[in-house]
Amino acid sequence: MSRKDIEALQLERLRFIVDYADKRVPFYHKKLEELGVTAEKIKTLSDVKYLPMTTKTDLRDHYPYGFFAVPMREIVRLHASSGTTGKPIVGGYTRNDLNNWADCVARVCTAAGITDEDIVQISFGYGMFTGALGLHYGLEKIGATVVPASSGNTERQLMMLQDFGVTGLVSTPSYAIYMSEVAREKGMDGFKLKTGLFGSEGCTPEMRTKIEENFHLFATDNYGLTELGGPGVAGECEYRCGLHIAEDHYLAEIIDPDTLEPKAPGETGELVITTLTKEGVPMIRYRTKDISRIHYEPCRCGRTHARMEKVMGRTDDMLIIKGVNVFPSQIESVLMTIPNIGAHYQLIITRSSKFMDNLEVKVELINGDLLERYKELEQLREDIRAQLRSTLRLDVKVTLVEPKTLQRFEGKAKRILDLRNEH
Repeated sequence: MSRKDIEALQLERLRFIVDYADKRVPFYHKKLEELGVTAEKIKTLSDVKYLPMTTKTDLRDHYPYGFFAVPMREIVRLHASSGTTGKPIVGGYTRNDLNNWADCVARVCTAAGITDEDIVQISFGYGMFTGALGLHYGLEKIGATVVPASSGNTERQLMMLQDFGVTGLVSTPSYAIYMSEVAREKGMDGFKLKTGLFGSEGCTPEMRTKIEENFHLFATDNYGLTELGGPGVAGECEYRCGLHIAEDHYLAEIIDPDTLEPKAPGETGELVITTLTKEGVPMIRYRTKDISRIHYEPCRCGRTHARMEKVMGRTDDMLIIKGVNVFPSQIESVLMTIPNIGAHYQLIITRSSKFMDNLEVKVELINGDLLERYKELEQLREDIRAQLRSTLRLDVKVTLVEPKTLQRFEGKAKRILDLRNEH
């Protein structure tokens, strides 16, 4: 579709979803009434800025079904976030929602190069998490053979990769790294992997390169949130020059996270997304907290939908250390390029008696013998500190630890240990 036709379709669907949410979701009816906005007043796509925003707190305050737009007899499936920091976010799906979801995921998988000739192993945990079943039905829709391995039991996962001739792997980037380490330790090779579909957590280009080198595959990112229905919102093609957004189902904006004002095309800010076709739980201007920017020119692959850049960080993941804004992704990018250290790390935040926050970066060595060679160890530590200082404009403590001593993750990696409230 041309940009003009895409935007005409989006405008039509935006008007529909605003009217739909106004009539069916009390939260939106109240917000729209307060703002004096109705579907009829939306004349152009830029008028989306007059609509109310939705936050994770709003969803938690209306747990579990307060945002549902249809009666439960029309809901055929529930999913939910982990709820590790409070009540989980609950997603409800009508039959049509599931069909649209599978279609969006099928596009992501096809863009990454998956076909009906592929055997794809899903090493996400099955359950309330949207990732596993989301990818599962999208892959089946294009005819790929799905191996629903779930997460855990890594040696068995590797056995299936080998024995089943698996060509595609679905997992978190951190679990893919861990699987490749175990494979190397066990002397396992000869995998037929060609494609990696990684998501559920951030992945720097440096981390992705390491996965590709370890498993000899082509890795792509895909993007989605439980609040928006799960994976399938956007995904990379073979050129990896941004994630193609399913613009017939989602309207994406970039705003200034402080002023909430719209950013110009190509400018960096917070990603805000409105669902255009979601029946079970419509979402108007959901603040994702993810930092990105959007490009609207057609891609070399021929797709004309807009592309969001890889998420650079999250506004709520940003650490403020001694007045300096620090994103964990900046640290990962540095660490992945330094020889003699592994791919696993931990960020520890403490607060001194002077109420000053301090950051410690704990990193694994690849070779434990280095711990006995003090001069080389100190040189490596200073090299890491210097590179982090250059990138962050901040001096941090670096601690080198023995191989295999930091925690491994089968799902989302939890790399930040915040000890500021310990005092």
